[in-house]
This record gives sequence, structure tokens and C-alpha cells, in this order.
Amino acid sequence: MAHTAMSGSGTTSGDDPLQTAVWRLRSRGCWTDAAALLAPGADDPAVALQRASLLIERCLYTEQGWAEAEEALRVAEAIAQDDDERGAAACERGYLAYASTLLGVRDRADEARAALGRAAALFAPSAPGRPLLDLRRGLIAQNLGDSPQAARAAYHRAHVGATNQGDTLLLSATWRYLAGLALREGELPEARHGFAESLRLREELGYLVGTAPALVSLADAEPEPEATRLRAEARRLYQLLGGVPTWLAARLAPTAAA
Repeated sequence: MAHTAMSGSGTTSGDDPLQTAVWRLRSRGCWTDAAALLAPGADDPAVALQRASLLIERCLYTEQGWAEAEEALRVAEAIAQDDDERGAAACERGYLAYASTLLGVRDRADEARAALGRAAALFAPSAPGRPLLDLRRGLIAQNLGDSPQAARAAYHRAHVGATNQGDTLLLSATWRYLAGLALREGELPEARHGFAESLRLREELGYLVGTAPALVSLADAEPEPEATRLRAEARRLYQLLGGVPTWLAARLAPTAAA
């Protein structure tokens, strides 16, 4: 099962205090609190979209909050004013539908593909949202379409775009998914390198909620006893965050390492 997070680069000392607070809450899995901080400004299209993105990410990690995410996304769609904003809202629509399908809530695969196709048509070639769109199209190709070649091409485009934009969190995701395809093909050195890069970037960002999955992915490519050590570290972090992401539980069970 593959998951990702919306793009971002963490925070720096010069960032807006509100965005710094949002990032700190988000990175610890407190999406509801982060979204609440944005609620007063949600009549602004960019803020409304960010709020919807946070609540959609919560769905991916907790398998809860679908109605609230849907409501926030409808608001963002309704007030989007230009093609970039409409494209970004369509990208989130596709991601929410993908999450619903992947987690077995409701099959919305056709909706996911249509929404991401709409985003691709709305975005200019150099639009800031295109790398994230490429990543999500790769996820659909890999996990809903069983097309690893198409997924790899999309992940590569996203990887290049994230590098050019300096989007560190998105880059950590592209490293991870490219490494997952390498592992599937038995390319252990390539997989190990990609998973290690993904973990390094998430640790540098302080993206705690995404660190346990990165540890488990790296463990899959490492020999013993390192693999057991990594899974134990992931288990401690998973428990610290209150069992989030929920779908990691099966990967952390004692039999999962066997």
C-alpha cells in the first residue's frame, strides 16, 4: 500500500508564524488543529485549498474525517478563481478519490483519474502544482492501474520538478516511490539508496508523522540485524504518535518482518 503527503518544505526562521504553527501541527499528525488555525482565512482560495489538503492528508493517515475533507474541498473548488487554483483543487479532488479507493472506503477510481486529468489540462506546463500532480498520477498508475512503467515515468517527472522547486517533502516522497519500484524489481542498492534519502529528508524536516513509514520502507531493503532495528524504531515512533498512520500497523506486527 502506498501513501504520500501533500508537498511542502517545512519551515524556516523567516516564515509566517501561522504557517510555522500549521507545519508543526501537521508534522505531528494534528491535522484537525492545523486546519482550525486556517479556518478564519478560508475565504482566500489558497488558504481554503491548504485547509482541504490538510484534511485530505488526515484521511490518508487515519482513515477518518472523510466528510469534513469533502466539505473543505467543495469550498476550495467553489472559490478557486484562476486555472492554477482550479487545477490545484482538481488535484486534491483526485487525491481524495484515490485515498477512498485505496483504503477501501468506496471505489472512486474513475473519479480520481478524471480529476487528475482535469488538473493536467488546467495547469500550465510550468505551474507550481504540476510536480505534485505527476506524483499522484504515478500513484494511480501503480496502485490502481498496476502499471509500474507509467508510474516510474510520472515519479521521475515529479522528482525533477520537486528538485527544481526545492520542495523537500515532495522530494522525499519521490525518492520513496522510485525506491519502492526498484525494490520490486530486485534492485536492492538502488532501493536502499532511495529509501535512505527519503528518510533523511523527512528527519531533516522534522516530519514525524511520515518518518515511521520511511523507516519501515528502508527496513524492507536492509539485511538483518539493521532491518529489525529500523522496524523497532518505527514502532516506537508509531506508538508515540498514537497509532498513526493506521495502515502501518500490519507492517509493524512481529510477523511482518518474517
